Amino acid sequence: MSSYNCPECGTRSPVETANWRCPNCRSPWDLEFTPSAISLKSLPARVNSLWRYEEALPLAAPAVSLGEGRTPLVALTETVSAKLDFLMPTLSFKDRGAVMLAELARRLAPRRVIADSSGNAGTAIAAYGARAGLDCTVYVPEDTSAKKVEQIRAHGAHLQLVPGDRESTAQAARAAADEPGTFYASHVYNPYFLHGTKTYVYELWEDLGGTLPDAIVVPVGNGTLLLGADLAIGELQAHGLISERPALIAVQAEAVSPLAAAFHAGADTLLDEPTPLAPTLAEGIAIPRPPRARQILRAVRASRGTFLTVTEDQIRAAQLDLAARGLFVESTGVACWAAAGAWREGTAVVPLCGAGLKTGLAPQSVQ
Repeated sequence: MSSYNCPECGTRSPVETANWRCPNCRSPWDLEFTPSAISLKSLPARVNSLWRYEEALPLAAPAVSLGEGRTPLVALTETVSAKLDFLMPTLSFKDRGAVMLAELARRLAPRRVIADSSGNAGTAIAAYGARAGLDCTVYVPEDTSAKKVEQIRAHGAHLQLVPGDRESTAQAARAAADEPGTFYASHVYNPYFLHGTKTYVYELWEDLGGTLPDAIVVPVGNGTLLLGADLAIGELQAHGLISERPALIAVQAEAVSPLAAAFHAGADTLLDEPTPLAPTLAEGIAIPRPPRARQILRAVRASRGTFLTVTEDQIRAAQLDLAARGLFVESTGVACWAAAGAWREGTAVVPLCGAGLKTGLAPQSVQ
């Protein structure tokens, strides 16, 4: 296995014995891993899942795969296409990273696995944990969508409903993560998750014949899809497989937009003065204090991208608009379409990250 390294203070640790975060500065780990170049010509004969990009992945020969990845890319306008990541086994893009964490946990053989989530990451960890035969506990906010809670329970995971917001849920899980024999399957702190989400961009690169769109639009809460995309773009460029980096366009709900506020203020990390928070339909990206904030802001700036925000009314309208086009997507998953559906600055791809069956249609108002 590769080693962890801390991007903030330089601490290193073997994966097999590491704490779930840097013990010195408490930052999330990165992974010391050097991928090999992928030949586009070699791909058609390979397994039809994200594991076809084996040279770029830090784990190989998985025992827990459910056939995740290789989701369709569908044109919605002359300039904007959508990648249908809600067609994953657990109906969200989080399967890309969850399969990596479950495979890693299976090899490390902990006494138990825990995860925290606003819903989709928890359902993915529960499913892949079941596939791997792991004892899983998933922490979610008590107001998590009923269908997501039902899905977690259906996979046999122990469910912990936490009073309060998403941050309270994360704190509860992190306290339990320090117990002996526990593997913290954190989609935020564990970098193996990012090496799963980066396959989203490898698939775009393959589907577009060895190129990428001018802009990659992603919803950002904890930033796992954006940081995975940034990893893949860097790897493809380093191997001479793309000539230019696409702009990363990050989308947040206006109601919970700490990263957008920091970006437009020119800050390197979250602002000292917290931005006001309000209820939002985009529960999956309602993250007030993302631990990888510095990395997210740095990645967007390096790509010459930007942050966009969307209102609750725009989210409602975007969900109905996509449904009218034949695509029923959950309210968090429509945020990028709400922000960039009228994109005209070159070509762009938006992810449709979660199925509408997970939350149903957005209500007319948020109380």
